[in-house]
Amino acid sequence: MDVYTKSFEQFAESQAKGSSELYYFLSKQVIEDAELMEIIKEIPLSQPKPNLFFASMHFLVARSESELRAYYPSLTVNPLPFSDSFEHFKEFALNHKNQLIELFRSRLVQTNEVRRAAYLYPIFSGIAEQTSKSLTLIEIGTSAGLLLCPDAYNYEYIEEKTSFKIENAMASIYLKSENKGERLPNTIHSNFKINTRIGIDLNIVDLNKQDEYDWMLALIWPEHSKRRQQFIEASKIANGIQKDLYEGDLLELLPKVIQSISPENQIILFHTHVANQFPNKLKKDFELLLKDLSIARSFYHVYNNMYDADLHQDYLENGKVIKEKIFQSPDGHGRWFYWS
Repeated sequence: MDVYTKSFEQFAESQAKGSSELYYFLSKQVIEDAELMEIIKEIPLSQPKPNLFFASMHFLVARSESELRAYYPSLTVNPLPFSDSFEHFKEFALNHKNQLIELFRSRLVQTNEVRRAAYLYPIFSGIAEQTSKSLTLIEIGTSAGLLLCPDAYNYEYIEEKTSFKIENAMASIYLKSENKGERLPNTIHSNFKINTRIGIDLNIVDLNKQDEYDWMLALIWPEHSKRRQQFIEASKIANGIQKDLYEGDLLELLPKVIQSISPENQIILFHTHVANQFPNKLKKDFELLLKDLSIARSFYHVYNNMYDADLHQDYLENGKVIKEKIFQSPDGHGRWFYWS
C-alpha cells in the first residue's frame, strides 16, 4: 500500500467514519480506482492528501451546475443517497482534472476551526488570572485569524450532563463544547483583556476576498452544517477586530514579533493542529528558537500535534521549558475536550 492509498484508508477510518458518510464512502471507492489515484498523486507530499482532494472537489462542485451537487448536503437541501454518488464523482473529477491539479498546487489545507476556542478560552483565562496581566496572543498557522478572537465569542459548556454559558458579547455566536474531564475552574468566569493579537502563517487567508472565503468553506465537510454556520458568523465578528497578521517564515518573524511586545503584557504563543505539518528539522529549530527567545522574555506555549495529539501548556523562562499542564487529546473540531 503506497503513501497515497494509505492516507485515504486512514482518513476513512480515523476521521470520516461517523462524521461524514459521503467522504467515508468516497474514500473507500477512490482507493480502488486507478484513474483517480493517478490524479491524486499530483498532490504534494507535504499536504494531507484526502483533505486537499475532497476540498478541491467541493470547491469546484460548488461553483458548477453539475448534478453531483445533489449528493452534497452543503449544496442541496435534500441530498441524494451518497451510495449512488461515485459514478458522478469520478466523471466530474476526470472532466476537471487540470483544475484539480491547479488547486493541488496553489491551495493549502488550513482550516480555521473556531470551536477550538472553546478549549483555548479556559486556558487563556487561567493564565490571565494567574499573571494579572493583559494578554498578547501570537498564533502560529493562524490562517484567517479566527482563533485570535476568543473573547469575542460566547460559549456553552457541557459538564456531567449539565451546561452553563459564558457570555462575552450580545451579538456573538455560541460555541458549544463538552468537557469530558475535570470540572472547569472558576477563572473561566473572569473577564480578561487581550491587548494585541498577532498571527503568523505561510499563507494568510483574507476573508474579504471571495475566492479565499469560498476555499475556506470548501474545506468544511459537506455534512458539517454547524461548523459552516459557525465559520460564517465568526468571520463576520473577527473581521471587525484589529489583528496583525504576518505572512512568511515563522523562524524569521517570531523574534521580531516577540521583541515588539510590551513587558506589561503576558505573551501566549499557541497553535492547534499545525505542527504535525512541520518537517522534523523545523520542529527542532522551532523548539530551539523558543528556548533562545525565553532567555530575554518569558512566555507561555500552548499547542498540540507537535509530537502527540495531547494539548500542552508549557511555560518558557531563561531558556528552560516548564511543562505545566497536559490535557488529553481534544476533538479536532472542538466538539469535546478533557480538562485536567
